Amino acid sequence: MKQMAVKVVIADDHEVVRRGLASLLSGSEVKIVGEASTGDEAIRLTKKLKPDVVLIDIRMPGKDGLAALEKIRHDAPNVRCVMLSTFDNPTYVARAVAAGAHDYILKGSTRAELVHSITGAAAGQLPMRAGELRRVATTMANRVATPDPDIPLTQRETQVLRHMALGLSNKEIAQSLTISVETVKEHVQNVLRKIAVSDRTQAAVWAVRRGLV
Repeated sequence: MKQMAVKVVIADDHEVVRRGLASLLSGSEVKIVGEASTGDEAIRLTKKLKPDVVLIDIRMPGKDGLAALEKIRHDAPNVRCVMLSTFDNPTYVARAVAAGAHDYILKGSTRAELVHSITGAAAGQLPMRAGELRRVATTMANRVATPDPDIPLTQRETQVLRHMALGLSNKEIAQSLTISVETVKEHVQNVLRKIAVSDRTQAAVWAVRRGLV
């Protein structure tokens, strides 16, 4: 029995990248049903074409890939999103996880890795990049960490601090932890006061030095 093709929309502002991806994926079980050059176009095509997976570049003009990801996940929660980037950046990975990305793959990946990531996303399998993506996701979602008696923070405050150290905004932290933005703001203020720093950058440095991230 022939395997059903995985329908994919590609979003990248560089035509040469889109053409290269189309060439790379030809002959595989992945079928490109649409191409977008902006985040807004990716959102429109996803609504229109109802793909299984959207492969989205992080950096695009106008609405970037992360903003497009958030909108697509809101409008079409059954569509899996795989972020495509030149940058192996923990902050990008963390923001992608918080916004609901299924996987995060680098543009230097092989054809086999790309196909595996896309088909795995469509099937709801665990992310291919078990290292960075899962490490960041685990760090962000860790709800059972034993509080360190030397660190004057509650478990929830420690979670919020980890997110802050990864560069996430209050809104992104709220999405990741499924709490309100107002609650996040309260936790952030408590964290800054308890560890005696004046801003998020100092808090991030504090967290990194203590191995919380």
